[in-house]
Amino acid sequence: MTLYTLGRGSAIFRVPDRPVPGGRIRRIVIGLCSIAGTACATAAGTGSAPGSAAPAGTTPPSHTYVQPEPGERHLRNLRQLTFSGNNAESYFSKSGTQLIFQRQVTVDSACDQEYIMNVDGSGMRRISNGLGRTTCGYFYANDTRVLYSSTFKSSPECPPVPDRSHGYVWPLSQLEIYTSKLDGSDLRQLTSDGSYNAEATLSPDGRRIIFTSTRDGDLELYTMNVDGSDVRRITHRVGYDGGAFFSHDGKMIVWRAGYPVSAADSADYLGLLKQRLVRPAHVELWVANADGSNPRQITNLGGANFAPYFLPDDKRIIFSSNYREPRSGKFDLYLINVDGTGLEQVTTHPAFDGFPMFSPDGRKLVWASNRHGHVTGETDLFIADWVE
Repeated sequence: MTLYTLGRGSAIFRVPDRPVPGGRIRRIVIGLCSIAGTACATAAGTGSAPGSAAPAGTTPPSHTYVQPEPGERHLRNLRQLTFSGNNAESYFSKSGTQLIFQRQVTVDSACDQEYIMNVDGSGMRRISNGLGRTTCGYFYANDTRVLYSSTFKSSPECPPVPDRSHGYVWPLSQLEIYTSKLDGSDLRQLTSDGSYNAEATLSPDGRRIIFTSTRDGDLELYTMNVDGSDVRRITHRVGYDGGAFFSHDGKMIVWRAGYPVSAADSADYLGLLKQRLVRPAHVELWVANADGSNPRQITNLGGANFAPYFLPDDKRIIFSSNYREPRSGKFDLYLINVDGTGLEQVTTHPAFDGFPMFSPDGRKLVWASNRHGHVTGETDLFIADWVE
């Protein structure tokens, strides 16, 4: 067994080492934009010391195109955008010209920090301060600002590895939500309660942030104004609610949830929660009205189903799942209708594909994948034309 982490305050998955084509060892990871993980904060590869944002990036545009795998009929003109470390949770700017993402500069060291680059891979630069661990970046205010979560206020170091005497658990680090300009300046704190505040995304009108927090003693979904005011809790069930996104018309939300199914499960979940830990169980996809009303489950696949995002028509959702091999790191992208029908596989690569997002015009898809990595466990960003 091997432990791995992947970007955006991500969860750590334990998966078995196993052979893959070509004789390499598959050591795959899934990050769930959910749990602040482990490793150490450094400014490696940024060109600046911790405590400040990096200078403007000089990375050239990527001209590396790769062939889609057999069966990947929705993807055309696949371009690889990053080429080292772990890169994940990439999200488009409103203009569709830039991406924000979290990056671990080497596969087995350093700590996730927030970066911005152009959609062709050029101009990569770090925008977070290099302290603690960051996660869950997103553009807002017409692309003049970004928001993300960080642990640096509680400690400039990375969160410690959790006590494994409890078995396989994730740490719930003290994450607060921050906002800054695109160069990292004018840093402002939006939450300040010492709990887990992360997984933040934005409503399409730019007025409300949806995020996950433990402020009331459970992992629940909340919304608030972009200045941090008017916080409203919108989920009320014991269990883990996270990774929410609004539909493009702003009327619905989609998220992943893992709810205890027995009294013993509930006792275990709540006991760990008091220790700022959570034990990963299977997570399924749910949709609801934007205020949290009328929640309904749309997958019942088993395994881990996460990173949902509405297609531009708001009638379908793209997400990542390992339900075909639920004890493995073999995650693929899938489509499903908002009523839970019409499941369709999108990617077929024999490794990890996750964190999909469509460009604002719906023509391109960006996601993270272990395909074509230079070293074992490397996770890179890819962008492709979307074909219906």
